[in-house]
Amino acid sequence: MSRELVNEICAAQPGAEWSDPWGGGHDCWKVAGKIFALVGAQGLHVSVKTDSLETAAFLIETGVADRAPYLHRSWVALPLDSAPDELAHRIRHSYRIVRGGLAKKAQAALPSL
Repeated sequence: MSRELVNEICAAQPGAEWSDPWGGGHDCWKVAGKIFALVGAQGLHVSVKTDSLETAAFLIETGVADRAPYLHRSWVALPLDSAPDELAHRIRHSYRIVRGGLAKKAQAALPSL
């Protein structure tokens, strides 16, 4: 899976916004100002949030993902050449987790799922 396809999946999420907050070619995807997916400047992995430390540990232990650098332990880094359906699922799941953690007012201001 290419960086471009990851960006297409992220852009398709309701209310998703792209930025490069640190410069240098990062693809940082946010919903209401909160990151749900991040591709580093080198573009080898996409970092996504999981629902728990246990899920993150499981994905890392089974070789599906690596620990996401610079982020909380509930985040994992999936290689861009992961199975497209797995990658799409993890990106969408990360989006839903982050969106669900927003204040009700912020959630209400977003487009419907």
